Amino acid sequence: MAQLPKPKFLDSGTPPHIFTLILLASLSPLSMNFFLPSLPSMSIHFQTSPAVLGLSVGIFLASSAILQILVGPLSDHFGRRPIVLWSLIIFILVTFMVPFVTSTKIFLILRALQAAAAACIVTSRAIVRDTTTSAAESGQRISYVTMGMALAPMLGLSLAGFIDSWVGWQTNFWILGCAGTIVLIICYFDQAETLNMKGASFKEQMRQYPELLRSRRFWGYCLSSSLGSGAFFAFLGGAPFVGSELFHLTPEDLGLYISTTALGYFLGNYLSGRYSIQVGIDMMVYLGLIISVLGMSCSLVISFLGYSSAISFFGLMAFTAIGNGLTMPNAAAGMMSVRPDLAGTASGLGGSIMIAGGAALSAAATTMLGPNSTETPLVFLMWLSVTGGFLSILYVRRRNKMLARFEEQKT
Repeated sequence: MAQLPKPKFLDSGTPPHIFTLILLASLSPLSMNFFLPSLPSMSIHFQTSPAVLGLSVGIFLASSAILQILVGPLSDHFGRRPIVLWSLIIFILVTFMVPFVTSTKIFLILRALQAAAAACIVTSRAIVRDTTTSAAESGQRISYVTMGMALAPMLGLSLAGFIDSWVGWQTNFWILGCAGTIVLIICYFDQAETLNMKGASFKEQMRQYPELLRSRRFWGYCLSSSLGSGAFFAFLGGAPFVGSELFHLTPEDLGLYISTTALGYFLGNYLSGRYSIQVGIDMMVYLGLIISVLGMSCSLVISFLGYSSAISFFGLMAFTAIGNGLTMPNAAAGMMSVRPDLAGTASGLGGSIMIAGGAALSAAATTMLGPNSTETPLVFLMWLSVTGGFLSILYVRRRNKMLARFEEQKT
């Protein structure tokens, strides 16, 4: 890899500053859940139920999954910068259209198009891989990027409920569009191209997918990340119902409670950025999933015994989010380390699989919660997801140890 100059903020001749990467990675998660506290008032405006509007989270995730399959190879072929700029332009235009919509169908379509922001996550991770020399170093930098990106939805959710109460839900989308515009301006002046050379054609890039899909190492990291984060996506699909209908939280309180998960994710990413190089990415993924399983197990027991409350439900989910903060950045670095020359492709494919699974779990969480249901089915679904991720990393660690012993015997 050619030596790249040291990043200088707002210098388009150097790689993007870490602050710019944080902004890029933050926009998609912010737009995914920024409006959740406004679902009750939005349902009145659109004359439908909060559950129907809640499906927009799953639609957003499904669109993100499809987009990331395409964005990865495109960024490896055309470069990171043009993909980022065009994706931001699409996101901004669509977001500014939402406040004028009166049809539920049109709103859901625009939410699908808003997923253009997901391209920024793929490219920000690929940029990190472009500018680092090892998987552990990549995991550390991705941790800091995602640690920062956890602040945006945390603060956004806290503010969204109050904004909805003060000036209406439409203002949330005006703010989101303005945020996208600011990110576009910063990226235009700060983001140099980090792809060392033009990659293969788009068709040739797509042909690399079977090679990645045949890699057990890639699948191990991918499933660990996808299933480990699955609890969070299921949570996003079901938390508005659980908070408002079962625990009778106001939009302001619901936003504050949901934001506690972002705080846990922030802490997990800080620990990951601090210790990934010393501990190693495999161990960080392993420890993260242990914490997630413990958090969900406690929540499941409390819910099954009938003692669940807003504090226990949201508090233990924040505990699980700490585990996600350890797992996801290191698993992402592991996926891209399989083929560093296809960092964008690996980031896109891995992200697509993770988001597709998240969309399915979010939709499942929405549909399984009805007028007479409790939170127990949702908690059980989240427990199954993190347990599956834990089993995946156990398999990867065992296989890696076997391969290491085999290499020792050869030498």
